[in-house]
Amino acid sequence: MSDVSAPAAGTEFDPEALRAWLAARDVRGEALSLDRIGGGQSNPTWFVTIGDHRLVLRKKPGGPILKGAHAIEREFRVLRALRDTDVPVPDALWLEEDPEILGTPFYLMNRLEGRVFEDTALPGVSPEHRREMYLDMARTLARLHALRPDVVGLSDYGRPGNYFERQIGRWTKQYQDSTGPRIADLDRLVEWLPDNMPEDEGAVSIAHGDFRVGNMMFHPTEPRVVGVLDWELSTLGNPLADLGFCILPWYSAPNEYGGLKGTDWRAAGIPERDAFIAEYRRHARPTAPLSAFHVAFALFRFAVIFVGIADRARSGSAASDEAASLGPLAERFARRGVEVIEANEKRIGETV
Repeated sequence: MSDVSAPAAGTEFDPEALRAWLAARDVRGEALSLDRIGGGQSNPTWFVTIGDHRLVLRKKPGGPILKGAHAIEREFRVLRALRDTDVPVPDALWLEEDPEILGTPFYLMNRLEGRVFEDTALPGVSPEHRREMYLDMARTLARLHALRPDVVGLSDYGRPGNYFERQIGRWTKQYQDSTGPRIADLDRLVEWLPDNMPEDEGAVSIAHGDFRVGNMMFHPTEPRVVGVLDWELSTLGNPLADLGFCILPWYSAPNEYGGLKGTDWRAAGIPERDAFIAEYRRHARPTAPLSAFHVAFALFRFAVIFVGIADRARSGSAASDEAASLGPLAERFARRGVEVIEANEKRIGETV
């Protein structure tokens, strides 16, 4: 009899169904091991080991899903498009859109070896390596934005133009469709952002949508990015949306999804926010300056993501046991967004 090893916690499909599906693709082995990867709040993810094959499986969660959310099909597509570029990504192998196999659509990719840090302080790393790891994140983001979507087959990956208008509309609708309570600071961002959009959209690039420390895999020993993970929110859009989101650790506290605010991050070797932005600009196509709007937009969008996490926790379909405790972060990030607005208004007032 074959050996199927799967932890009792979090395995929500029949391992033998996966074994049969893999066998149809000439992936076989006596022992099949499934290990749920913790930390993710979106698409459930497992390490899959079968024979000599070391894979990663990502699938849509069960239960109610907001329209456009958990788009693993898009994630698979962008990984395949970027596999031969200088943007490091996992090697995506197969996409299965039939929900009858494992309960929801899924895809598999080869497993990368490296380090993933949910804590933006990068614990256990030397100050010199911390600095270089942050700067390599900036360079990696710049390389992504330098790619021409049409050259890698992604010219139709999103609609060009009116990016922020469409994004604000999308996330506002997700917030309005939420089953949870209203958040006063989030309501203020919903009102402020449409009235303060930049007039010039600027360049269109492949936007990751969730470019942060927790979605980077770093080399096992070297201070460089070897894989950019979790492309579910990617689209064609404004590169400053990614950059504004990537610098959120400088605006948030450690208990706000692992930010830097209030810690001695300078002594730890982490570069200044402006140094990070400058490193990005040295390797990116010319863009407009990053403004308060871009940072407030990033905080608004992140707040709505946590609204969705709280909704899934209430419905019982969240991808992590931590979802119920992370849901309240929607209020925290909305507050940080309003703080960015207020600081900007104060600067404007002081210069008038």
